[in-house]
Formats: sequence, C-alpha cells, structure tokens
Amino acid sequence: MSGNKTKARTGVQGLDDVLSGGLSQGNVFLLEGEPGAGKTTVAQQFLMEGARNGETGLYIALSESEAELRHGATSHGWDLKEPIHIYELTPQSLVDPEKEQSLLYSADLELGEATARIFEAFHKVKPQRVVLDSLSEIRLLAQGSLRYRRQILAIKQFFARHDATVLLLDDLTSDIEDKTVHSIAHGVIRLEELAPNYGAERRRLRVMKYRGQKYRGGFHDFMIVTGGLRVFPRLVAGEARSSQARKQIPTDYPAFNALLGGGIESGSSTLIMGPAGTGKSLIAITFAIAAVKRGEKAALFVFDEELGLLFDRMKALGIDLAALQKEGKLSIEQVDAAELSPGEFTHRVRSTVDARGIKTVVIDSLNGYQAAMPEEHSLTLHIHELLQYLNRTGAATFMTVAQKGITGDMSSPVDVTYLADTVILLRYFEALGRVRRAISVIKKRSGAHETSIREYEISGRGLTVGEPLSAFQGVLRGVPTYLGEKNPLIGEPS
Repeated sequence: MSGNKTKARTGVQGLDDVLSGGLSQGNVFLLEGEPGAGKTTVAQQFLMEGARNGETGLYIALSESEAELRHGATSHGWDLKEPIHIYELTPQSLVDPEKEQSLLYSADLELGEATARIFEAFHKVKPQRVVLDSLSEIRLLAQGSLRYRRQILAIKQFFARHDATVLLLDDLTSDIEDKTVHSIAHGVIRLEELAPNYGAERRRLRVMKYRGQKYRGGFHDFMIVTGGLRVFPRLVAGEARSSQARKQIPTDYPAFNALLGGGIESGSSTLIMGPAGTGKSLIAITFAIAAVKRGEKAALFVFDEELGLLFDRMKALGIDLAALQKEGKLSIEQVDAAELSPGEFTHRVRSTVDARGIKTVVIDSLNGYQAAMPEEHSLTLHIHELLQYLNRTGAATFMTVAQKGITGDMSSPVDVTYLADTVILLRYFEALGRVRRAISVIKKRSGAHETSIREYEISGRGLTVGEPLSAFQGVLRGVPTYLGEKNPLIGEPS
C-alpha cells in the first residue's frame, strides 16, 4: 500500500503535518492554484528539502525563465545550486543558443517532442525529485483533452518506472474544469487566496486527494513570508489527550470568590460579557495575575487595545504587566485582526501554551477575533476547537465579549455562551444619582455559585466587589427599582 512508502518531506513548515509526514516517494502529485497562490515557492522548498537530504532535484520550467526562478528564490534567501538543476522549456531561451542546460521548443513544436525533451532532461540529471511547472503549457500544446490525458499518463508512467517523486504545478489558467490530472495524480493539493473587504489577503490550502494515506482534512490557513510558506494545520481538539486533575482556582478577592462559588475550575472556559467600559479586561486579567502568584505561567492575547495603553491603564490599578512580561511570568501578545487569520491565531495560542506550559489563557476580546474571520459562520467552530484543546491540556481560558448598547436590551455580536463553562455578566445600573456597575454569574457548569447580583467598583485598589444587591430589582435592565430595604452600596454610608 502506498501509504506505507517512505515519505518525501516537503520542507514547508506545517504542510508535512497536514500530509501525515510528507509525499509518498515515487508518486506524482498535483499542486494547483491561481497565479500568486504560492505554488513555485512550495516547489522550490520541496527541492531544497531534498537537497538537504542529498537528493538530486530537477525543476523543469515551461513558463518562467531560470533567471526569474533564481531571483524569486533569492528574495527568500535561498540559493538554488546543485544538486538542484533548472531546465528551461521556454521560447525565451532561444535567444541564448549557447545555453547548454536549456531545453527549447518553438510555438509549433509537437507535444510529443516536448515530452521527449522532458524525459531527456530527466535521464541527464537522474533526479529523485522533479517539479514540472506548469501543466497549463502542456494543456495548450495538447489542444484536446484526450491527447492531454495520454501525455500526462505517459509522464506519470515514465517517472513511476524511475521511482521519482514528482510535483506537477497547475496555475488553472487554461481550463479550470478539466479534472484529468486529478484522476491520474496520486495526490492533489490546492492553494487558495481570499481577499477580505479589509486587511491583508488570506491564504489557505486543502488536500483534495491522497491515495492510500490518511491526512488532515479541511482547510488550513497559510502565509507566505521571507523564507517560504508557513502552514497552520487545522486544530483538532481530539488529538489532545490529557488526564490532568481539575482544581479550583480562586482569585485575590474573597467576595468575588463567593460569587463564583469558590473560584473557577482549571481546564474550563469562562466568558466575561458586558457593555464597553465595564471592566471586562481587568476581570480577565485578575485571573492571569492570580495564576502568576500561584507560580504558574499565563498568556494574554490582546485584540482591541494597544499594549502601551493597556500597560499604563493596568499600572494605575496596581498591576504591572510590563514587569511580569519582562520576568517571563506572563506572555503578552498584540493581535492585529486585519493581518492575522483565525488559523494562524489558533496556531499561535497552541504553540505558546505547549512551549511554555501555560495554564491560564486570556483572549481579549472575541469581538476582535470575529473581525479576523473571513466567514463569520465558522467562528463558533474555531472557538469550539480551541476551547476544547485548551481544556484538555488543563488550561483555564478567559474570553471577553463587548455587547452592543449601554443599558436596557443588549446583544452580542457572537453568541458563545453555550460553549463557555462559566458566564460572568457585567452591567451598568443607576442608583442614588450615580452610574454603578453590577456583576453576576449566569452560568457555571462545574459547581454551585451565587445567584445574586453584586455591585463592584474599579479603582486604584483594583477590583472591589460589594454585597449582594438584595434591595434592588431590575439591575440587569440598567434602571432598577429600589425596594426600600437596607442595602449597602460601595461608597455610600451603611
């Protein structure tokens, strides 16, 4: 079975994970995508990975000159030298008749002769890895689907006899409906580029076919940076198998712990939601600070606020985030929703948690995370997999969501309340001529909690949680009714 063959690693970070080790040696694979999707970059990384293993590589260029290929490689800091060989089959090479390594064809050259030249180049170099770029030129020379299929079959059978691993590139410019090579190739990988309404382009890939081999299905985000492609394999929470014991995590505020029924459980997720300015970030960060005080490491991923402003704001509340970051106790990352894809963000969180043994993760906020989504309906699935993965590794996750509106009926841009194990609701309310804040725990799966609503205040002392608001009704609506009973409020005489 081909799945048991030795794998030829692609050299593309993350792609071998998607392919369960790489490309099975001695087979023909199709790499397709529109111009600019990254096919040539993948092909060059494939050949360089072979060169690092002592394998000879052959790049047969039908649409680009050798100079163009080498210039593109130089932009990534690469040098395509032996054992990698480049052969041109382009009309442009006719201008240099003394070029010994060029294979030439004119516009009226028969397809069979061009194919013969490809085989001739192979016999001359005897490579273990071959790239043919691109099939669109062969399709145009064939001038018919039947002849095209026969030539592709001949190419496949030739390389199979010589046990070469072949990457056929197709730029999908001549006939995107033609699936001839899909049926012939051992595996098919498609690269796609998406253009959001705002921000950088988003790129993703999908393995459409891989005979005799299990692979990671679905779409996987990737980016092209100096140094080549970086693929972010789709997170599968089921792959994380952790049997870590769950424990209760208290905060530094006894009244807040009472509201939470003692604290939050490790390996659970907590959603903190409320209108803008209610202190969602501070409450989430208090859990991260408590983790650091316990001797654990925490991570903070900030979407909505510039880090300098956040540091200054927290320092005024007695929390020195910059010092904790410098000491290595707290990992803080600024996330640009316009430049980052959901897959890359998930990969960043997972890498940070795994590499540093993080046990508390703060995502502030899901509003910014939603902005990074090219398709909104996939947001819940992304969050579900990420939360499940973090829960299984024993990490406690805290997320914030800014609701629309200030008082009265409010809505959330994304509803993930059913995914979170604990939901903390923050509200503004008016009482005795002041705008005040109220906090309540709406849901907690892991145990009992207070059903009361408490007032809280944010000051230079940090977070102050008051007594239950038993003398008020309608606090969650923002304009409560005073029942005439004694109820101490923060800052008011009892």
